[in-house]
Amino acid sequence: MYNDNIEKLIEMALMDGELSEKEKQILFKKAEAAGIDLDEFEMVLQAKLFEKQKSNTPVTAAPKSDKLGDVKKCPACGAISQSFTTKCSDCGTEFRNIEASQNINKFFEKLDELESNRKDSLFENKNQDSGTSASTLIKWWIFWWILIPLKLITFIINKSKPPKWSTTDSRKEEMIMNFPVPNSREEIIEFITLSVSKIENISMLKRLDEEGKYMSKWNSIWKKKAIQVFTKAKLSMKDDKSTIESIEGLLIDSKILKQKN
Repeated sequence: MYNDNIEKLIEMALMDGELSEKEKQILFKKAEAAGIDLDEFEMVLQAKLFEKQKSNTPVTAAPKSDKLGDVKKCPACGAISQSFTTKCSDCGTEFRNIEASQNINKFFEKLDELESNRKDSLFENKNQDSGTSASTLIKWWIFWWILIPLKLITFIINKSKPPKWSTTDSRKEEMIMNFPVPNSREEIIEFITLSVSKIENISMLKRLDEEGKYMSKWNSIWKKKAIQVFTKAKLSMKDDKSTIESIEGLLIDSKILKQKN
């Protein structure tokens, strides 16, 4: 389907039936250099990975587990609990998942790794001059009646355009929105807290430029993910109203949710 070099790289990356973030970065870099549509390439890559995992999966007896189908079995008393609950309804034991908590940390580490591998800043050529030099002030003093309408027109045009978005941004956005929602109390609180910390305050002046639009787009992505996790929390912790109210207060303070009347 693709050239021999890319096909060999795909074969080597999928040899162990897994696709690490580093391997994915290399493949995407090669595909982009070859002029291959990245959305199509990712779809083909996922299909090949699925086929590889399917062929490598041995047929064995199901391992012993604390889960029965879509329900949980309490490790303390053995009672069956409903799906999406964070504690046993019989004895009150809180369900915890250390592995899932580690996955959260790995998830944010991968996001940082993607960002650190970004080649070029979207705004590296932006003029850092504040525009308050003597010549600029004189120009505004004489031609304000022309410059102000031009600035307004430019602002309206820029406002209608989407923010600058790179391949790195697209991959980070996809990773965030596809990350599975945590399923225990600590994980939900940890994930929402970390998501909220990613939301930046943008001044009114900053909202007028390209970088402000870029920051606003990322804020909306993290807000959307935080609301998704909060929706799961309301199902998982329906008997823990105090925690739900605390999370809701955090989201209100961060202006993700509106204050209730």
